[in-house]
Amino acid sequence: MLQTDEILSTIRMLHSEHLDVRTVTLGLNLDDCASHDADLMCRKVAQKIRFRACRLVETCDQVGAKYGIRVTNKRLAISPAATLLAGHGAAAALQLAHTLDEAAAATNIDLVGGFTALVHKGITAADEVVIDSLPLVLSQTRRLCSSVNVATTRAGINMDAIRLMGQRILDIAQATADTGGFGAAKLVVFANIPEDNPFMAGAYLGAGEPEAVINIGVSGPGVVSSALKRRIEIDPGLSLGDLAEEIKITAFRVTRVGELIGREVSHLLGIPLGIVDLSLAPTPQVGDSVGEILQVLGIEQIGAPGSTAVVAMLNDAVKKGGAFASSSVGGLSGAFLPVCEDAALAAAVAAGHLSLERLEAMTSVCSVGLDMVPIPGDTPAETIAAIIADEMAIGVINSKTTAARLIPVPGAKPGDRVEFGGLFGSAPVMAVRNVGASSRFVRFGGRIPAPIQSLRN
Repeated sequence: MLQTDEILSTIRMLHSEHLDVRTVTLGLNLDDCASHDADLMCRKVAQKIRFRACRLVETCDQVGAKYGIRVTNKRLAISPAATLLAGHGAAAALQLAHTLDEAAAATNIDLVGGFTALVHKGITAADEVVIDSLPLVLSQTRRLCSSVNVATTRAGINMDAIRLMGQRILDIAQATADTGGFGAAKLVVFANIPEDNPFMAGAYLGAGEPEAVINIGVSGPGVVSSALKRRIEIDPGLSLGDLAEEIKITAFRVTRVGELIGREVSHLLGIPLGIVDLSLAPTPQVGDSVGEILQVLGIEQIGAPGSTAVVAMLNDAVKKGGAFASSSVGGLSGAFLPVCEDAALAAAVAAGHLSLERLEAMTSVCSVGLDMVPIPGDTPAETIAAIIADEMAIGVINSKTTAARLIPVPGAKPGDRVEFGGLFGSAPVMAVRNVGASSRFVRFGGRIPAPIQSLRN
């Protein structure tokens, strides 16, 4: 039975510490909508989304009101668009993108992910259609997000795909120059992409998933930060082990909240519950920051020595608490470090404490990677590709998911501030050092072989 202090703690998390269900994401398989006729394919896609998702927003609002827990975003993740576009060309890709965007708008869904290509071992003609269409697709749609998986621990790193993505990211930024290159914020390049991730921009429905599924993303960096502050005030002599235990207990409570909402939404919609992703995903709002957690844990200047160790402790404790709370924990479930979306991280960049190289080191032990990182708009495509390759190598060697969401800001130089607004936040443009010094490496192309860790059979 819940104790009185546990009930009061949960109430406090909801009302003053920014706890919310960040997203309820409906995963939907659209493979049965494939057709050689693009018009027919798009009609089938629109009909299926409208039929399956028509009650999603209404149900989330109903459940949120019942429990007093806000569901911030209602999202859709589809099976990879590359499958639907097999045998089609660029015109069909753009038509499908508009169909997805319009269907999301018609059902009041905030974002739709799954304009996806999986190219970790090679690029098919359909994958090329998806990747080559991205500048148009992401500049002409509002809700659509894309992901491209270029590496896995089992397959190695596809450098040809990474080189191509370096150029496409620049193209997308140029196509959305009027919004500071914002189109690139809707694209994530992955290693070991998870098939059940509910968070954008990387959500898609994997091949082993059900026809339809409800995945939940719960976020509570403000809750963790407040819990740590209270414990330290009560007992300043606590060790890091004690503080890790407090993070674990808090993660347990937050995960329980997410699973409660997920099961209720799942029941009302008649769609199975997939996973609960307890990722500490910050927002630009003060008090809802992963960076602030690092400061509470003694890293006064984010990026200082010890930053990577603290992120490792935080990430591990979050996973342990979530795993104890639910047998349905999945997705990423750890700590995100998105520069633009975290006020404390953005401030550390502005103060010169956090460099791109230091951030990369910290991503080796967090849940995603170089996330929402604005870089100068004149950064060469091959340098962008090399940055991506470094991040992919971290994921492949460590058998974990890593990702790069880099935003070349047209016309911007290091230190210039870019504003994206809303949950996407703002930050200074980060300096990229040694520009052009990796070009020959990238031009070799081919595939970096899978590491010895892949031989696990």
